[in-house]
This record gives sequence, structure tokens and C-alpha cells, in this order.
Amino acid sequence: MERPAWAPQGIDLSVPSVSRIYDYYLGGSHNFEVDREAGRRAIEAFPGLPKIMQANRAFMRRAVRFCVDQGITQFLDIGSGIPTFGNVHEVAQAASPGAHVVYVDHDPVAVAHSRAVLEGVEHAAIVAADLRSPRDILDSAEVRGLIDLERPVALLLVAVLHFLEDADEPAKAVAELREAIAPGSLLVVTHASVEGGPRRPEEGERVENVYRSASSPLIMRSRAGVERFFDGFDLVEPGLVSAPLWRPDGSDDEELDPVVFSGFAGVGRKA
Repeated sequence: MERPAWAPQGIDLSVPSVSRIYDYYLGGSHNFEVDREAGRRAIEAFPGLPKIMQANRAFMRRAVRFCVDQGITQFLDIGSGIPTFGNVHEVAQAASPGAHVVYVDHDPVAVAHSRAVLEGVEHAAIVAADLRSPRDILDSAEVRGLIDLERPVALLLVAVLHFLEDADEPAKAVAELREAIAPGSLLVVTHASVEGGPRRPEEGERVENVYRSASSPLIMRSRAGVERFFDGFDLVEPGLVSAPLWRPDGSDDEELDPVVFSGFAGVGRKA
């Protein structure tokens, strides 16, 4: 396979990438046949995955606008993935031109793409770091230069916590980040689950098996398991719900496929 210019040296293009599979679901062009094949197998196991991802992306945009409406103009997006249309900085800076955004991802493909997209963009940067090491994120030059942790921050953990196994102690990582941000900060989370929608547990198990062959596992958690990430935060209305039910803005005119009600989305405020 000829390596395209946008693919960083040192990554194995024969192994599916979670970021590139997500890009495939969203209709992007930064993926390879190995990613598309993994994506197709996941869709066979869990029909409707692209629609779920698109609903997840639409929630993220609504949540960012909500954060700006609440007076927050600093965004820390961890597990940001490959940039696609409707990025956090595009939405945030459209609503508040001076908004500061720091993206964080540990996938070298996502980081390389982000650097290219952000070239020439003011008040936005990308950090190559892992959610499992919050201190590396908080101590990075990009965060120190663009984010004032003494002021409220929007902490986005969108479609990332389900790629951390319990052994990775994701709740501990979220708690460390929570302690570093100011009161009034908002936590934005989406998480995969077979609860809340028409899918069955065995379908969730099949898609988990597909992701085990990629660069990260996929962990389906229960509502109670997702709620634990909001310890120390007060959930804002309407609470922890399926992504399309979180403050819909009427932009989806067509009837939604029931599959998009799988999984959970929510926003919490640090007291």
C-alpha cells in the first residue's frame, strides 16, 4: 500500500484505527480499506452504527453551543479524533469568535490531521496525549498557553470513555481532570451502550469483538456505569439521555431511526 502524505510515518496501516473507522462512519475520506472492512463488520454486528455516530456528532455541536450560552469560551476536547466538518473550534468560534480550543488525542493519525486543519487557526491547538495520563494533558504547553484553569472550562469526553477498559481506571482520570478545572466548568460526555435503544446485549458483544481487532477495545457500559463519570458534577436538564433527546434543536426534520437512541449523552456542571 502506498502511504499517503497525510499518514504519519511509524504507524501500521494494516491495523484498523478507531479514529479512521469513526471517520468512515461519518463519511470522511481519511480511512483505508482495513478501516472500512472493520467498520462494515461492526455495522453487520450492530446495524445503524453510522447513524449513531452522526447523532453523537450532532449532540456534540448542540452541547458546545450550550456551553457558550452558559458563558464558557474555553474547550478541552479529549479523544477528539480525526477532524471532520463541524469541529469543536468551528462551532465554538462561530458562537464566540474568541473561544479557545485544545484538542487531545493519542492517535498519531488524528494528531497529524488536527495539526493540518488547525494551521493558521487562532486560539486552537492539538496535544498528543492520552486520557489515561491527565497530568500530561494539563501540563502541556498548549493547555497552559490557551486554557486558564482558574476559569470555567468545557471538558469534552465525547465517544472516548468507552474505549477505556475498567483496568485503565477511567473514572480516576475523569476525577483528576475534574479537580483541575474551576467551579462552573461543564463536563460533556457520550458513551456507547446497548441500553436506551433497540439493540440487544449480544449485538453489543459482537461489535465489541470487532473493535478488539482495532487499536482500542469498545466497552459497553450501563447507565449506572456512565453516571459514575459525573461524580462531582450536577447533571443539567434533561440529565443522562440518548443523544437525540438532549436539548434537540429541531434541525433533524426527518424521523429518527430508533437505533440512534442507543447509548447515553449528558452534560454536568461542577459546583
